[in-house]
Amino acid sequence: MGNINKKNYIPAKQHTVLSTAEVIKMLRELKGWTQEALAAKSGINAKNISLLENNRLEIGKKRAEQLARAFDVHPAIIMFPEYESAEILKAA
Repeated sequence: MGNINKKNYIPAKQHTVLSTAEVIKMLRELKGWTQEALAAKSGINAKNISLLENNRLEIGKKRAEQLARAFDVHPAIIMFPEYESAEILKAA
């Protein structure tokens, strides 16, 4: 293989910052749940789950708490994903 020239390598890009909408969808999919299943577990109707996942509805404290209970995570993971990204993967 020869010598490896480190000048030929580009550092990996930083992981992207996830939005609340992306976190909700990612956690739901990692659990293998449909939007309807998440609605049943959280008490938030499926239409609002869809709106949340598409960033068309504000999360709010109450919805964050409902989703956190359904996912068995701290509400901060959902409301502030930019600060809690390491915890999101643990939640799945």
